[in-house]
Amino acid sequence: MKRIALALLSTLALAGGAHAVEYSQVQADKSQIAFGYQQMGVSMDGRFKKFASQLRFDPAAPTAARAAIDVDLASVDTGSSEGDAEVAAKTWFNTKAFPTARFESTAVKALGGNKYEVAGKLTIKGTTKDVVVPATFTPQGNAGVFDGSLTIKRGDFSIGEGAWKAFDIVANDVVIKFRIAAAAK
Repeated sequence: MKRIALALLSTLALAGGAHAVEYSQVQADKSQIAFGYQQMGVSMDGRFKKFASQLRFDPAAPTAARAAIDVDLASVDTGSSEGDAEVAAKTWFNTKAFPTARFESTAVKALGGNKYEVAGKLTIKGTTKDVVVPATFTPQGNAGVFDGSLTIKRGDFSIGEGAWKAFDIVANDVVIKFRIAAAAK
């Protein structure tokens, strides 16, 4: 009887593993990276039109998850071509010298429900900082959506140099918001 129970438990354990779902096929057309900031006390928004991301996430094993996102900084969309050109210039993103910003996860911690903390390294303009990103995951059929936001200090990454180094016109806080959709493998 003991062997039958052990065989049954082993079979159930293997069956549970067989049903594990890994979200790894990023759906770029359903994903977005945006940002918000204050300029002269007025809320402003923008987004990045081009980015590449790699993802591996199994809700049953969140600590094994991995994510990397590379953002094409020249693809910035501030809502005006003048603003886009200004932000790409040397005093802001300096896209000629630093064309890409990168986030790479180092750890994922489940907080309960659909909430997670994703620790990682954020690199902008050659400066790398450790960050913790709160995120949620919502399954949607054979896909899932990761939503989150993170506030950074633009001064920590030398975004805004020279006359723009002060925070009186453009605030230091920048909120990065993301939505990454991924299909299950």
